[in-house]
Amino acid sequence: MRLLSLFFTRLLWLLIVIASVTVKSSLAAKSINSIEGIRVWPAPENTRIVFDLKSKPDFKYFSLAKPNRLVIDFKNTKNNTVLKTLASNDPRIKLFRTSTAKSKSSTRLVLELAQSYQLSVFPLAPAGQYGNRLVVDLYDKSRTTKVTSKPKVRLGDIIIGIDAGHGGEDPGSIGAKGTYEKRVTLAIAKKLQILINKEKGMKAVLIRSGDYYVDLNRRTSIARKKHVDFLVSIHADAFRTPGPHGASVWVVTQKRAESELARWLHNREQKSELLGGGGGVIKNTADSHLALALADMSKEHSLGVSFGVANNVISQLKKITKLHKKTPQNGNFAVLKSSDIPSILVETGFISNHKEEKNLTWSKHQQALAGAIHSGIRNYFMAHPLTGSYFAAVGYKKHKVRSGESLSVLAQRYKISVTKIKSANNLKSNQLRIGQTLKIPRAG
Repeated sequence: MRLLSLFFTRLLWLLIVIASVTVKSSLAAKSINSIEGIRVWPAPENTRIVFDLKSKPDFKYFSLAKPNRLVIDFKNTKNNTVLKTLASNDPRIKLFRTSTAKSKSSTRLVLELAQSYQLSVFPLAPAGQYGNRLVVDLYDKSRTTKVTSKPKVRLGDIIIGIDAGHGGEDPGSIGAKGTYEKRVTLAIAKKLQILINKEKGMKAVLIRSGDYYVDLNRRTSIARKKHVDFLVSIHADAFRTPGPHGASVWVVTQKRAESELARWLHNREQKSELLGGGGGVIKNTADSHLALALADMSKEHSLGVSFGVANNVISQLKKITKLHKKTPQNGNFAVLKSSDIPSILVETGFISNHKEEKNLTWSKHQQALAGAIHSGIRNYFMAHPLTGSYFAAVGYKKHKVRSGESLSVLAQRYKISVTKIKSANNLKSNQLRIGQTLKIPRAG
C-alpha cells in the first residue's frame, strides 16, 4: 500500500513537471514574433522600408559609419523573409543582410547604405489590410536645404502643382474589386500634367511622379520649393456602403487657414519662403500688426483664388460626371493647409461605388476628369491672370455667340486667326453653340 502511494505521488509530480514544461513551451512559442515581409519604397528624396511583423515589434537600432550601416535588433523575433534581392531597385541601400544577434531567439538585420542619411524609425499599429509594422525612413540630408527667399521671377508661365493622393505604403481607399486609390490618382495626375503642359502660359509639376509615399507636410513644402502658383490634390472618395457617388471639390476651412497663419507668424523666420517677396517685409518688420495684415492679405487672396478655381472646376466636372456636392466644400485637409498657396482637393468619384470604381480605372474616363480639371483651372486664370503671366500679357475679351456667327466671322471681326480662337477655348471642331461664351485673345 505504501509502495503504491509512493508510485502515485511520483507519477503526479512527473505529470505536473510535464504540464509545466508544455505550458512554458506554449507560452514561449506564442511570444516569438516573426518578420513576415519587407517592402522597399524608393522616392526622389527618401526611401521607406516597411517590415511586416506577426505582432508588435520589440526593437532597438543604431547606425555605424565607415561603411555606413543601419543595424536593427528585433528582440524575440525570427526572420521569415528572403533578403537577397530587396535592395536591387534602390540607390540608397546597397545590401540587406543578417548578423549575429544578441540572443538565439532574436534577429539582427543590417542595412548597408550608400551614404549617411537622416533616420526616422517608428512602429505602426495594424490598419486596414496591414498588420503590425516597423517603418524606417531614410532621408537625403540635402532635403533640409532652405528655400531661397528671393522673390519669384516670372517667365510667363502659371505653375500648377499636381498632387496625386497617397502612394507607396499608403494605398488610400481600396475598391470592392481591389482598385487602389493611389494608382487612380497618379494616372489622372499624369494625364492632367500633359494637358497643362500643352497649354501656352501654364506649366505643370508633379508632387509625386511614381508609386512612393510623400509625407503630407512635405507635399506643400515641395510645392513651395517648385514655386507653385496653384496646387490641385487629386483623390477618390470612399464610404462604408457602396451607395454614395459623384465628384466633389474641397477647399481649406477658414479655421484651418487661420491656425496655420498664426503658427507661421509665430515663427517669422519662415515668412520669406512662405510669402515670396512680401515675406521679406513680414520677416524683417518689427511691427507685428503690419506683419499680421500682410499675412492676412495673403490668406484672404489664397482663399479667394481657391474658391474661384473650385467653382470653375465644378462647372466642368458636371459636364462629364455626376456630382456628389454641387458647391465647393470646406475641409480640414493637411495638403490644403498652406495659406500662401491657393489650392483645391478634387474627389474624382467614389471608389467604394461599384460603377464609379469601374469608371475610375477606365483610361477614357480618367482623361475626361483630367480635362475637366484642366479646363476649370485654365478658365479661372484666363479670367483672373496673374501679374506678369502670359495670360495677363495676352489679354482676353469675352464674346457670347449669337445666331449666324461662326469662327471665321469672329476671326474677321476681332482681326485674329481661327486657330487662336480655337486654342484659347480648347475647341476641337469649328462648331459653335448659340449662347456659348468664348474667350477672344487680344490681336497682335
